[in-house]
Amino acid sequence: MRLLLVEDQPVLSEAIGSHLKAQGIAVDAVLDLKGAQAAVMAEEFGAILLDLSLPDGDGLDFLMRLRREERPVPVIIMTARDQIRDRIKGLEAGADDYLVKPFDLDEMVARVYAVTRRYEGNPNPLLQVGDCQIDKTGHRVLLKGGEVRLTAKEWALVEKLVSKPSAIVSKEQLEQSLYCFDDEIGSNIVEVYVSRIRSKLGKACIETVRGLGYRFTGVCG
Repeated sequence: MRLLLVEDQPVLSEAIGSHLKAQGIAVDAVLDLKGAQAAVMAEEFGAILLDLSLPDGDGLDFLMRLRREERPVPVIIMTARDQIRDRIKGLEAGADDYLVKPFDLDEMVARVYAVTRRYEGNPNPLLQVGDCQIDKTGHRVLLKGGEVRLTAKEWALVEKLVSKPSAIVSKEQLEQSLYCFDDEIGSNIVEVYVSRIRSKLGKACIETVRGLGYRFTGVCG
């Protein structure tokens, strides 16, 4: 998943971003509404974490603009505004969830995955693909009852591949799931990670569709 983090406090932004990246989530962090607007114009995100009190305006204005434009992206508000009326206002503006600062980082990750599952139309955190069971909450791949250990970036790539079962995912889309704006992307980085995943799950688990991209078959062993 690629996530947009809109938070104007650098220390907090770094802490949130580091925790998300450790879970295999690519994070693009911006400090204000101008940066947020530029980001959503340039890229598609799996979710947005949105602060409200920003240097150049209120995050609710940005949220309402997203909803007017009918952008299908889950948005979680994170703010120090803890009054019930503030939560109601945020949800009525189109937020999918509301976190009051300070919050637990593991709970934040759980909420991110919960809202993205709802958008995918599959509230069940367990997904069966071929021989593999994908545990989206635990960030695990289970094969024949045992867990196959994946690195954060290997998991990010698998998660992107299974986000639309049986669909072909382009190399460019996979690159976006692995890296943020400020990361350097090697020309063969996707091939490297596909090879590593195949070595753990089996050569047939990911199909290469020449000229189009990759498809996760889940045929393992």
